Amino acid sequence: MSSRDAILTAIRKHLPESSPLPDFEGPWIQYPDPFAQFASVLEMIGGRCIRVSSEAEIAAQLAQLPQYNSAKQTLSLVPAAFTGTTSMDLIHDPHDLADIDFAILPGEVAVAENAAVWVNELHVRHRVIYFLCQHLALVVPAANLVHNLHEAYDKISVSASPYGGFIAGPSKTADIEQSLVIGAHGPRSMTVFLVG
Repeated sequence: MSSRDAILTAIRKHLPESSPLPDFEGPWIQYPDPFAQFASVLEMIGGRCIRVSSEAEIAAQLAQLPQYNSAKQTLSLVPAAFTGTTSMDLIHDPHDLADIDFAILPGEVAVAENAAVWVNELHVRHRVIYFLCQHLALVVPAANLVHNLHEAYDKISVSASPYGGFIAGPSKTADIEQSLVIGAHGPRSMTVFLVG
């Protein structure tokens, strides 16, 4: 018997007894004010949440953001907010998105528990834009704000798009000299507009 086989045999002899999988039904966390919870958590992790009654109101809010005002290259997939200096329809190579300073994109579901927003590529031609732009804004219908991730998974269809993921706040890392760096691997800021 080889050393490998001897080790694996010894491991198999000492496996713990199997136990039933946990039940996914249960009382999950609920918040008295999910919007306040979402906004608070998003701010704590470096982002910002702005509530507007319609997408048309987003333009006025953007005018107050320094990241938007200083942007030279902008991209919008939310036409009611602004048109942008470039169009996703004109971009064939995703590498051409590397110079986008500010992008406003649709989000699908917002989660109060951790301030995460579910995004997918159903309405976004090049998914890399979520990570290449310098500053990111996501627009989510307020009706799609849920209390927790269990509710979020009930609202989303993971198989609807080849790509999907949760984004929570701007990019950040603290593994170099234990110093927090915002925007190390992606957007330096994240704003979420909850509409309605």
